[in-house]
Amino acid sequence: MTEAWNDFFVATAGAAAALAGLIIVAMSVNIAKIIEIPSMPARAAATISSLVLIVVVAAAGLIPGQVDALYGVEVLLLTALALWFAIDAAVRILRHQDAEHGPRALKAAVPVLQMIPFVIGGVLLLLGSSVGLGWLAAGFILVFIGSVVGAWVLLVEILR
Repeated sequence: MTEAWNDFFVATAGAAAALAGLIIVAMSVNIAKIIEIPSMPARAAATISSLVLIVVVAAAGLIPGQVDALYGVEVLLLTALALWFAIDAAVRILRHQDAEHGPRALKAAVPVLQMIPFVIGGVLLLLGSSVGLGWLAAGFILVFIGSVVGAWVLLVEILR
């Protein structure tokens, strides 16, 4: 089922790896400021883990002859790990009192909500539905959008 998605998986894995590298560089440039803000290291970790999720889910989708149900299990297990980082970031964001930089609830929700399409996609793949691949694609796109915002925060907004 995933063979038709090979080009998509290759492209998104490369883009996610490059963006993860950018975020790691952004962290190294502003590491002192990132550590000063209690929720920021967890937010950065959630952003990086969501990009790594794309890389490994895409790589797993490229494994020749893989059974679709097994791919669904892999997606769910990998998503659970990334979701742990997202939930940790959400909890730390909600605990941190930083009212002047926007609504905490929205900042906390974004990393967790990005994981929902991966969960739905993994379950659908486990059940043998190719619609799960579309849900994964939606998750990839949401993570890319959220990660670009995260990179901007780590590079620019953190210094304001």
